[in-house]
Amino acid sequence: MNLRFSLLSDAKSDRQHFFCGTPELDTYLHRQAGQDVARGFATVVLAHAEEEPAAILGYYAFSAASIPIVSLPEGVAGKMPRYRNVPAILLGSLAVAQPMQNCRIGSLLLFDALKRACASEIAWTVFLVEAKNERAAVFYEKFRFLRFHHAPYSLWITRKQAENLVRV
Repeated sequence: MNLRFSLLSDAKSDRQHFFCGTPELDTYLHRQAGQDVARGFATVVLAHAEEEPAAILGYYAFSAASIPIVSLPEGVAGKMPRYRNVPAILLGSLAVAQPMQNCRIGSLLLFDALKRACASEIAWTVFLVEAKNERAAVFYEKFRFLRFHHAPYSLWITRKQAENLVRV
């Protein structure tokens, strides 16, 4: 199966028939994603099979963000300029349709998000993810994301680590 990624704003997709098994992520795509895109709060990217472009196999939403520099470990923060906040990219949602789970679609979605972030002209230092549960947090840890001690479902990697991940 060949995947194609498209922006929600460009896609003619059937969002109402997407179900991943996590009500919060399903509801986001069904009811909120279009508004977030229209208002400039998020970029939403959909994954489709080339053979069936209306069916959504998965999606992610990301946006610009910042985090307090004191949130980062001293070994990382000490190498950065002493600004109060560090520019970041936030991957707030990533979901895979139930029939496609355990088929590596989540990994492909994550890599697409990292590639888009790394190709962006906007400056950022840290790529953040918000895992919805422990299973999702463990998924991100497989790609060397680290947990924040104060928020175990919030994880991060540096831009350099992201660039190394997507270098093929």
